[in-house]
Amino acid sequence: MPYTDVPEGSSASIADRYRLAMLATNDAIWDWRLADGHVVWSPALTELFGHPQLQTTAQWWLDHIHPDDRARVDADIHAIIDGTGTAWTGEYRFLRADGSYAHIFDRGSVLRDASGVAVRMIGAMLDLSERKAAEAALREREQQYQALFERIDEGFCVIEFLDGPHGPMSDYVHVSANPAYLANAGIPDVVGQKVREMVPNEAEGWVEIYRRVLVTGEPVRFERELVATGRYLELAAFRIEPPSKRQVAVLFQDVTARHRAEIALRELNDTLERRVQAEVADRLKAEEALRQSQKMEAVGQLTGGIAHDFNNMLAVVISSLDLLDRKFLRADPQAMRYVDAARNGARRAAQLTQRLLAFSRQQPLQPEPLDVNQLVAGMSDLLRHSLGGAIRLETVQAGGLWRTHADPNQLESAILNLAVNGRDAMDDVAGDARLTIETANCHLDERYVAEHPGLQPGQYVMIAVTDTGTGMPPEVVAKAFDPFFTTKEVGRGTGLGLSQVYGFVKQSGGHVRIYSELGQGTTVKLYMPRLLGAYDDRAGGAAEAVIPQGDGRELVLVVEDEAVVRQMSVEALQELGYGVLEADGAEAALKLLDSHPDIALLFTDVVMPGLNGRKLGDEARRRRPALKVLFTTGYTRNAVVHNGVLDPGVHLIGKPFTLEELGTRVRQVLDATD
Repeated sequence: MPYTDVPEGSSASIADRYRLAMLATNDAIWDWRLADGHVVWSPALTELFGHPQLQTTAQWWLDHIHPDDRARVDADIHAIIDGTGTAWTGEYRFLRADGSYAHIFDRGSVLRDASGVAVRMIGAMLDLSERKAAEAALREREQQYQALFERIDEGFCVIEFLDGPHGPMSDYVHVSANPAYLANAGIPDVVGQKVREMVPNEAEGWVEIYRRVLVTGEPVRFERELVATGRYLELAAFRIEPPSKRQVAVLFQDVTARHRAEIALRELNDTLERRVQAEVADRLKAEEALRQSQKMEAVGQLTGGIAHDFNNMLAVVISSLDLLDRKFLRADPQAMRYVDAARNGARRAAQLTQRLLAFSRQQPLQPEPLDVNQLVAGMSDLLRHSLGGAIRLETVQAGGLWRTHADPNQLESAILNLAVNGRDAMDDVAGDARLTIETANCHLDERYVAEHPGLQPGQYVMIAVTDTGTGMPPEVVAKAFDPFFTTKEVGRGTGLGLSQVYGFVKQSGGHVRIYSELGQGTTVKLYMPRLLGAYDDRAGGAAEAVIPQGDGRELVLVVEDEAVVRQMSVEALQELGYGVLEADGAEAALKLLDSHPDIALLFTDVVMPGLNGRKLGDEARRRRPALKVLFTTGYTRNAVVHNGVLDPGVHLIGKPFTLEELGTRVRQVLDATD
């Protein structure tokens, strides 16, 4: 309804102006008569808050103020009324008819009488709800922007173009930058920095890109290297409106890793043919290594199949010849010549089996800490005798040479084999024939071992044997380690010398390599693993001048399942001065051990039916801890030898053996203090 109340003591013109003011505003106008608390509202009360146009009381108004704001507003407005002030403002929440609250900005003026007493208060309520909602939405957006600005992984900045010495819009300054700017670009504290100061050598290129965005308004996406920090960046830039602000926003991320991967992929694709060739070469190398392994396995199986029986037969032959020599034929030179010829043939046959076992890496090794310089020096007389007077022997020994862990007898045999091969290669060479043996400390690195499957990187002791012979072409070098391969004429070689060297070195965890050219001689290098950690230097004793004998009181128990071999072993030990008992297997041997406490040595074959020699030895030592045990075998695998190395504390003599070898070994075992 129209507002008709006319303030007391006012003229009609004042009332008209008051009414026109109410009609001209969207605010809810109120007129509060303080004497009785009566309040008159303008029609906007209904339009803004849904309440019917009422003549209410001040209490009604207070009751519609939010409870949390009510006391404060009441106190503030009465402080003005009860004081001397004339104007009041306040913000609060006002209850609408639908139950929601409007955000209100209220202001009123106090009318006082001549004595200064407040009689009326007139004001207007402005609904701030929409503005408050907009402000809240703006704050939320700003918070979201700030959170995004602070937390995104991508770098972000706003740049503003400047005029400078290089012309209009020839430089720009960083107005803002998020924390990820540093992580992606690698440049700290960029806000306030000009690009020509930051990266002077590449600034022109960056200015040109972003200036085009500013001038044309066209956004751009691109990739570019930030040379100053070595980062490769993926960037997006767009103009911030209006253009008069001269600002461009840039979003970017570090894609250096991806870029390098792409370059690597391109290079990889560009070299695909070379890669395929390398892969094929590696495959052929692996296949060749597999064939070599299979070849060794086949030779090993063949050797293992015949070694035991063959060596047993040779043991009978050699023992018989030794006993024949010792007992009956010393006074008959012609008969002795035949015996020696037979004995040499048997030894060569035994050596052939030994070489086959060495190549197939099935010979039992007895490694020990070894000074290779000392070993080579000790071989000098043997080497000179083997080479003959026409060949000059030279040795070049490295100072401070590392120790290695190897079987000294097998290493001597390998060096001698190489020396004899070198001698044969120099037979037809005119002029200075020279064989050089050199030692050195070497390190085989990852790159080298990558080309030699099965080889471990690390430190090695190198022994090189070099001759000045005819040399070998590449196709011969490639086959030099193959068993039975030889370039010598018939009767001068078995083709097993180098294969024996190869098998021994590989079984010892080492490496062997041939370097040769036709007319330039040959070098064979053996790489034996360096011995790390503590070790004992044990000088080898001099060879016995005579065969050690028993005193007739020491009793030896011989265990052998083959009767002929057992008989020869018994007679050989009796000839050496020992008392002997014999058994054809483990069961009989254990009974004899229980009934003869004076048995000093158990001499047993390893390969026997039923309980093998190793298990017999273990059971015998369990019953008689102080009993000495000596094993013998023509071929053993996984009984007293594991990973090619004789088990610790195990004594072994291989078949066939001579009377001298048997006497020396038996005496060593009986005299040992272990």
